[in-house]
Amino acid sequence: MPNFDDFQQANASFASSFQDGDKPMPPARKALVITCMDARIHPEKALGVAIGDIHVVRNAGGRAVDAVRSVTISQQLLGTEEIYVIHHTDCGMLTFSSDQLRGIVKERLGHEDHTHYHEFSDLEASVRDDVKLLKESALVRPGTAIRGGIYDVTTGKVAWLQ
Repeated sequence: MPNFDDFQQANASFASSFQDGDKPMPPARKALVITCMDARIHPEKALGVAIGDIHVVRNAGGRAVDAVRSVTISQQLLGTEEIYVIHHTDCGMLTFSSDQLRGIVKERLGHEDHTHYHEFSDLEASVRDDVKLLKESALVRPGTAIRGGIYDVTTGKVAWLQ
């Protein structure tokens, strides 16, 4: 594990000056962000929030369908009232199909894969689709404010969709 020693050392440094251990479990700003797992995105910095301010759910592509379980917990148990769906430019989810990835899994791991990976070919449409999915979900509190945007990995700017 080539990163372990670096991670351990960095965590020791972080923990030595950590002062946020008294934050309550519910996020202070009552907001949840769904975004991609892409390492080029740092949602807390991009949105100017601190530890304890928001919930962040990350998955491949920032897809809402994979986040509904977390959204439900965030809303029903921890009081979030706003949801932000943020996809990003240059996303890997634009570069393959579920059939292609299932073929790679079969070739490399030797077994059938029936996963739908929720890839997309239109970035703006994927955000709109995810906002719609959340607005129509029986698991999302009615009247929840939901907004979508696209994060530009080259500029750090979020373009909010109407």
